[in-house]
Amino acid sequence: MAFYYFDASALVKYYVTEPGSTWVRHLVEDRDSETEWVHTIFVAEITRVEVAAGLAVIERIGRIRRAQRDREYRRFVSQFVSRYAVIPLVTADLEYAADLTQQYPLKAYDAVQLAVALRYARILAAFGLPLIFVSGDAALLAAARAEGLPTDNPFDHVAPEDTPDPSGSPG
Repeated sequence: MAFYYFDASALVKYYVTEPGSTWVRHLVEDRDSETEWVHTIFVAEITRVEVAAGLAVIERIGRIRRAQRDREYRRFVSQFVSRYAVIPLVTADLEYAADLTQQYPLKAYDAVQLAVALRYARILAAFGLPLIFVSGDAALLAAARAEGLPTDNPFDHVAPEDTPDPSGSPG
């Protein structure tokens, strides 16, 4: 069992086929029995907004059709609290995120994602458990590594089946 923290750029790959989707889907769907997930996937509660916006942008630029966007958004919302370990934000996360923007070239939500991940990494580390930070954003991954987090990038795990289906159906 591994503990992963997915930012929105990683999680969108579960719902829309793009480079790295096969790997992300494997991590999310891997089970050791009918009921037990192999991996715990942590997400910040703001990921709900970021994934919704990401799906909308992907539809607006024509990579998916509205029907697929609507279907995948509904699927995401239904899985958000049942499949993922949702981490609520606390004021300290926002304060830490603001500090992180002064140290690294991060966008606001990226800084919040990193602050939440770092908070949970410290909690898990107290039990000897590592948290792997997963993102497709190079600047965010660099900041996470600089802060001592193990990282992984879905773009490092591209499979042939990660080519988007022209019919607009998910992989």
